[in-house]
Amino acid sequence: MSGTEVYINSTSAYFPNEPVGNDDMEAYLGYINGKPSKSKSIVLRNNGIKNRYYALEKGGKSTHTNAQMTALAVRELFKNDINKLKEIDLLSCGTSSPDQVMPSHGVMTHGWLPEAESIEVVSPSGVCCAGMHAIKYAYLAIKTGDAKLAVATGSERFSGLLVSEVFDDEAKHLEDLNQNPYIAFQKEFLRWMLSDGASAFLMSGKPNETGLSLRLDWIEGVSYANEMKTCMYMGAEKMPDGSLKGFMDYTPEEIKNQSIFSVKQDITLLSNNIVDLGGKKIKEILDRRGITAADIDYFLPHISSDFFRPKIYDMVQLYGGGIPYEKWFINLYTVGNVGAASVFLMINELFHSGKLKKGERLLLLVPESARFSYMYAMLTVV
Repeated sequence: MSGTEVYINSTSAYFPNEPVGNDDMEAYLGYINGKPSKSKSIVLRNNGIKNRYYALEKGGKSTHTNAQMTALAVRELFKNDINKLKEIDLLSCGTSSPDQVMPSHGVMTHGWLPEAESIEVVSPSGVCCAGMHAIKYAYLAIKTGDAKLAVATGSERFSGLLVSEVFDDEAKHLEDLNQNPYIAFQKEFLRWMLSDGASAFLMSGKPNETGLSLRLDWIEGVSYANEMKTCMYMGAEKMPDGSLKGFMDYTPEEIKNQSIFSVKQDITLLSNNIVDLGGKKIKEILDRRGITAADIDYFLPHISSDFFRPKIYDMVQLYGGGIPYEKWFINLYTVGNVGAASVFLMINELFHSGKLKKGERLLLLVPESARFSYMYAMLTVV
């Protein structure tokens, strides 16, 4: 698409409360049916995460909503300068864990930013790709001239779905039925991976007059839902034929006894497909755009677990000519898997690291296991 160039002029992040180490997780999330987890140590050993953030106090009481955290990240972009906040004309907010089904996450965030006045607001949904979709909407709006100054955000508040109360009724129900009272692995293992937080980008058609900016050269995505069954889901249950039965087709008692609103993932489907499908598109994009691995200075892949790091390395070796680990930038281990915010948080940390030099190029890869979607983008430091 021809037209205005698009730049990320500033970035910010907001994390609730203090980082939570591996040994303290159940002090915040609680014990399912009063019993320590059998899967926790296995999952943590594989995912490599050392710290994460929860919008919770110890004991599980909520401290922030998703919209509040997102608004705080936006305010950080402007250092609470109300006059600058008034200048934005688009707010694009991606998340997979809104505080409610409706109103949308974007307008709820806008409600915490009254100084922004009356502007266009959009709320891309989905899972990890939702943040990239928020960036793309802002990118296209600026490129076509529909917006001059846009804010794109990615955020998650998963912790409210991970506390033991979400699972206790199901565990007790299983115990009453003389079945194994431990929650199925596809429900429980995400408790030890997900994290809360928010990040925001200020985007415009002009680079900063002083300091660095990130030019967004291109951004594109693909979905394989036409050929793949559902892998990650919430508010539904997976049927034997692979279809989903949504929460509206369950009784209130079934919703409670089957923890329908927990986040679930089909581990086998994930492991067998998430990396290979992502590689198919990355090869096509790099070939079409005439890009080789040598052209990339930083590779920022969103990974849910360190388990996938060598698999992605091998995939890029096969499809894209290989990107050595010294060019990778990942902060999963210190902030956890923050879903739609993860790619924002990687860019934010790198942008403020002092490492970037003009002319360097950043390749972004965001996979989404929900029904196998992927987003890719290239940034150039200017």
